[in-house]
Amino acid sequence: MTRLENKVAIITGAANGIGKEEAILFAKNGAKVVVTDIDEEKLTETIELIKKDSGQAISIKHDVSLEDDWKKVISITENEFGKLDILVNNAAILSRNGLADTSLEEFEKIQSVNNLGTFLGMKFGADLIKKTAHGGSIINTSSGSGLVGSPGSTAYHASKGAVRLMTKSAAMELAKYFIRVNSIHPGVIETAMSGAKNGDHPLKDKIPWPEFGKPIDVAYGALYLASDESRYVTGSELVIDGGYTAQ
Repeated sequence: MTRLENKVAIITGAANGIGKEEAILFAKNGAKVVVTDIDEEKLTETIELIKKDSGQAISIKHDVSLEDDWKKVISITENEFGKLDILVNNAAILSRNGLADTSLEEFEKIQSVNNLGTFLGMKFGADLIKKTAHGGSIINTSSGSGLVGSPGSTAYHASKGAVRLMTKSAAMELAKYFIRVNSIHPGVIETAMSGAKNGDHPLKDKIPWPEFGKPIDVAYGALYLASDESRYVTGSELVIDGGYTAQ
């Protein structure tokens, strides 16, 4: 499969879960992949899996909330591969605390990773993508929690709602450069962060689909948005949630 042949992609939060699956899938489809995360040990596992299938990838330790770290990632990507076609802002953290139990420190921490990290990624990633004649694709991972509310996870809802509308604003600004910007909205996916496993999760009874999603389900959505198949898709929301937000 070569849906991303000759393309270069940065994927944040690629040490685990959805980001890891996206990195492996993108590499299988011909992309040269830059995987980043704060967890260097787990990133090594991602790289090994990609190279086992003869894929091309490098890993960079990266705190997405830090401007200097983003500048470093963009610089290394350009020096190593000469360009950037695809950016996947996937790194995120979660708290299930509600309004009364969320401290200011916790609220700001979640915004710094989920919201500020996405902003910085788009800001610096777009500058490098603009250098290519054919444009590219930015994919921001929001959430079902960026579309609907719940009695809890106040800071997480705030961050993912911000990602949703920031994506639309960036899509309008970057369209003239042929840079597409779209958001993905996963529901309950079987990852360490979601805590969904063995058929157990607080939202289980509210999901029409009889099983939880898997990281590969989201990765295939990202693959479509990264590929030229989505050349006229920008400012959109791709919901992958087993029907949760259809209610």
